[in-house]
Amino acid sequence: MRIWSLHPKYLDTKGLVALWRETLLAKHVLEGNTKGYKNHPQLNRFKETINPSACINQYWISVYHEAVERGYNFSKEKINWEINVVKLKVTKGQLGYEFEHLLHKLKSRDENRFKEIVKIELPDPHPLFSVVDGDVEAWEIIKEQSPHISRNKSH
Repeated sequence: MRIWSLHPKYLDTKGLVALWRETLLAKHVLEGNTKGYKNHPQLNRFKETINPSACINQYWISVYHEAVERGYNFSKEKINWEINVVKLKVTKGQLGYEFEHLLHKLKSRDENRFKEIVKIELPDPHPLFSVVDGDVEAWEIIKEQSPHISRNKSH
């Protein structure tokens, strides 16, 4: 499960569809409607809020808007639109880690998207998040480090 801290505009089609499905799963977990993934680290930041269900719905609304902007037909009825707007914090280190992770995925599956975003220094966060200084978040499961993506003009 990957609930990106990055703005969904950076995702390719496959990534955006996967995020839609994973957010639906996260919603079910946070609402107690499934037994799987209950302790997934990606959900900790939502669980720590006053209303995790409202928070994940707010997250999902931005994913829905990105999908609509691209002309996709996702089911808006799955989202609870009655939310209290909140802001969560995400560290610069977490955004950087996720962006490198995404770039590695895009390099092999969507070269055009990769070329569009590879030169970005610090990506925009998902609208739910405001950026603060700091390293990779404690809940992140850090995979074996891949070589840093070169951001020079040869791409």
